[in-house]
Amino acid sequence: MKCPYCGSDNTRVIDSRPADDNSSIRRRRLCDDCTKRFTTYEKVETIPLIVIKKDNNREQYDRSKIEKGILLACHKRPVSAMQITELVDSIETEIFSREEREISADEIGSIVMEKIRPLDPVAYVRFASVYREFKDVGTFMNELKKLMTEKD
Repeated sequence: MKCPYCGSDNTRVIDSRPADDNSSIRRRRLCDDCTKRFTTYEKVETIPLIVIKKDNNREQYDRSKIEKGILLACHKRPVSAMQITELVDSIETEIFSREEREISADEIGSIVMEKIRPLDPVAYVRFASVYREFKDVGTFMNELKKLMTEKD
């Protein structure tokens, strides 16, 4: 880190603590050449994730949309708020670990389907009915049959 007063690279950290917003670190530094002190802030740099919708429109990733879909699927099911939060955290971890700047809504839906299935089979079918856009009872029944045969 260069000193803002003399431009020297010879600086050191003398104090670190979380900043007021708790999303960055405040560091007090001392320049060994001019002995002046200055403050820097260190923050994690995040790359905005863009979601490619089915109609090829693009929008910024929004965690609340995944939460809303899962909450609707789990409505009146024995799934706790903590389980839902952990599920969404797990989905986000998988999405962001790909280190891609864009992801399709279809890929996100597939990840949700994969993660919600072991949590609650009814919530899985509810989510699948919206995600896969079941057009008739036949496609809905086919999904149920797959679910039933995999349990056996």
